[in-house]
Parts: sequence; structure tokens; C-alpha cells
Amino acid sequence: MKNLLLTIFTFLSIILYAQNQRFSYEYKFVTDSTAKDKSETELMYLDISKNGSKFYSRNKAVADSLMKEMDKKGSHDFEGIKFSKVQYVVEKSYPEYKVHFFNQIDMDEYKVFEDRKIDWKILPDKEKIGEFTAQKAVGQFAGRKWTAWFTTDIPFQDGPYKFNGLPGLIVKIEDKTKSHSFILKEVKNLKPNEVWISENDQERFRPIIILNTEKYKKQFIDQRNNPTKGMRQLMSQGGKVTFTDANGKELDTSKMMRDQEKRAKENNAKNNNLLELDLLQ
Repeated sequence: MKNLLLTIFTFLSIILYAQNQRFSYEYKFVTDSTAKDKSETELMYLDISKNGSKFYSRNKAVADSLMKEMDKKGSHDFEGIKFSKVQYVVEKSYPEYKVHFFNQIDMDEYKVFEDRKIDWKILPDKEKIGEFTAQKAVGQFAGRKWTAWFTTDIPFQDGPYKFNGLPGLIVKIEDKTKSHSFILKEVKNLKPNEVWISENDQERFRPIIILNTEKYKKQFIDQRNNPTKGMRQLMSQGGKVTFTDANGKELDTSKMMRDQEKRAKENNAKNNNLLELDLLQ
């Protein structure tokens, strides 16, 4: 009964607070655990409507939009487009706060239901984060220990990435190693017609694959071990994969595949400090 009343109260609070809002977070992350001084930064959006939220990279949204326009014009010159290093999208449905994670591995797109819950411990510590008075909470998720700061001034039990379940919006969260952090930088009201579109409704060439977290992890590991598996499967089914140089001259496919696999494995070795660290365990 207590949980039901809390859910109803939260849902009513969301409706009364605002219909469509955008919370902009600065995401700082270190991809290589052996080079912690080399951090990267990405601007992330958490768009909230009465039905739920969508968390995604600004650069990804802009790049996707530009590529769609170019595709309509029959152009494939993507030079000058700033591609994001953060390709995933996270959606949460209200009032249940069901979490779905969308990502592409190799040539396939996946929708993953997040069935892991964060067991938060709320502490009495308070701190000013930007313009908000925030309270401290700690919890463990995906192989990392996290410290979060939430504010009850914004009545969403939501936050960046998959984080949720605190009695207010998470305005800052950082893992114990300080190699992944999100901090709220801006709050903006969106127009009534600026409701986010679910990844379920995006146009795609191949059907999206729906998995649970455990099966997704197996696919993730398999792709790291076999980075050109998708292209090889395409070729085995009669598909054609060609590589050309700057002048349009066709290159040796077998050699290019070997070189690409080698580069991918080298990059994977350096990309060893994932946000969800338990994907590698």
C-alpha cells in the first residue's frame, strides 16, 4: 500500500510540475583505466514528459538528424558531422519506471529490459549542487559503487542513464573511482509538441532484437571477441562488402577485414573502463 501511494503521489507530482522538460547533464568519463588523466566530455539530454523520460547524447541526436537529411538527398558525404561516442539511449516509462536500454552492436540494434534494481541508502548529508539543495545517497549498480545527490525540489524519481528510484531528481552522480560522472547543468521547458519519440518508433532497416540483460551481455562479449562477425555473416549469406580508397579504387576485402578486426581489438583493449563494468566480468 505504501509503495502504491508513493507511485500515485509521484505521478500526480509529475503532472503538476511540468509536462515537457529537458535536463542537460555534463557526462565526464574515462574509457581507459590506465589513462585516468584523459577524460572525455559529452552533453547528455534527459527529456521528461508525463509518460516517461528519454536519455541520450545531444551529438548523437544532431548527427542522426543530419544523416537522415543527407540520405533523403541521396548524399553519403558525412564529412563535418560530429559523431558521438555515446550511442546508447535509455528510456523509462512512468509511473512504473520500467527501464529500456537501446544500443547497436555490430550490425544489429538491441532493446534491453533492465531488470536490476538499485538498493539506495539515503544519507543525511546535504550539499548545494548548482541552484538546488541536494541530499546524498549511495548505491551499487553494474559493478560500480555510486554516490548520488538528489533534490526533492524537482519531483521526478529519475536521473541520468538508468539511475532512478530516489525521492527527487538526481542532479549529480559519480562512481567511486571518479571515472564516470553526470552533473546537471541546465533545466529547460520544452514546447507542448516537443515530446520525445521512442526508439521503438524509429525507422530501421532490420527488426530490433529484444533481450534481457544477461543475454545482451553475451552478445556484447561476443562482439568484442569477434568484431567483424556481422560483416562475415553478411558475406556468407551472399551479401557484398567492399572497401575503397580515397580515389574509389576497390581494395582487397580479406586484408581490410583482417586490419579492421585488429584495430577493433586494439581499441577494445583500451576501452576497458565501461560505465557498466560488469559487462566485462
